[in-house]
Amino acid sequence: MTDLAIEAENLSKQYRLGLVGTGSLSHDINRWWAKFRGKPDPYLKVGETNDRSQSGTSEYVWALRDIHFEVKRGEVLGIIGRNGAGKSTLLKILSRVTAPTTGTVKVKGRIASLLEVGTGFHPELTGRENIYLNGAINGMTKAEVTRKLDEIVDFSGCERYIDTPVKRYSSGMIVRLGFAVAAHLEPEILIVDEVLAVGDAEFQKKCIGKMQDVAGRGRTVLFVSHNMSSITQLCKDGVVLSNGIIEVPKCNIKEAVNFYIKEYLTSGISSATYLDQWQTYTTEFSIESIMINNKSSGSVFLSENNGAIIIDFAVESPKKISVELELRLYDAKGDHIAFYSPGRFYNNYNEI
Repeated sequence: MTDLAIEAENLSKQYRLGLVGTGSLSHDINRWWAKFRGKPDPYLKVGETNDRSQSGTSEYVWALRDIHFEVKRGEVLGIIGRNGAGKSTLLKILSRVTAPTTGTVKVKGRIASLLEVGTGFHPELTGRENIYLNGAINGMTKAEVTRKLDEIVDFSGCERYIDTPVKRYSSGMIVRLGFAVAAHLEPEILIVDEVLAVGDAEFQKKCIGKMQDVAGRGRTVLFVSHNMSSITQLCKDGVVLSNGIIEVPKCNIKEAVNFYIKEYLTSGISSATYLDQWQTYTTEFSIESIMINNKSSGSVFLSENNGAIIIDFAVESPKKISVELELRLYDAKGDHIAFYSPGRFYNNYNEI
């Protein structure tokens, strides 16, 4: 048990919809009377699953329900799920931003978290002053922050604006500075939510590299992202949340990503998808259809040898011509990831 950095047992979080607080004086009295008699909170008996896409009959909703998982020191855990699955609520509980309704969470080590744009920043303070403020929040001394200051500013790329109030920063600049502070103040546990999506591609690449460096020094990292490429690149293990519960317990990150893609990203997509728009550069050659045929899950390829891309083309010419096809694959960021050339083809030309 000594090597555990985070341990959550029967963790649940309930919210009341539409109102702030418990809602009414009668609810407060009922809760107090139940507590006075040693009884459980009567409003914890009600509540519905946190499905944002459907209306319900109860005014209470479980953002998280009976969550249990463990993270060892030095592990990099990816948390995957659709919007509203409970990922951010879980990270807020782990960061002590909010308290759980039921259950316990034990955290061993100093936490640095980046949960949303501007977390922990005071808009009237300059970037430099906010670095010291965040350092103090994370338990660092002024001397320790000063030692790291140049490295933080250089990583953020905001040196020109470091003495400007952050209320004048763009959202991308705030994320740059916030991540630089969180990652460089030597946290034992680094928690990062989807905020990195605000940054540009170059900065996202730097962040992934920095988190890999932090993990390589025996630190613990929890990473939430909808970018499956980043999740797979950084994390070794993952969990999948759905409607406030753990759909897939902690497992290898590739298994978690594959489940997420099959269940949520390919729903409504047939196993054969036809593309009906392309560009033809010559009247002698035309593409009739392009079909993505995947044996396992719609139009998303999860592993090797599990599908095919079928191209139906026609070559119409009174003379003999040849066509050479090339297939190039790009990821969501536009980076080239694969190349394949099936070879050269000839039309059905017969010499007279």
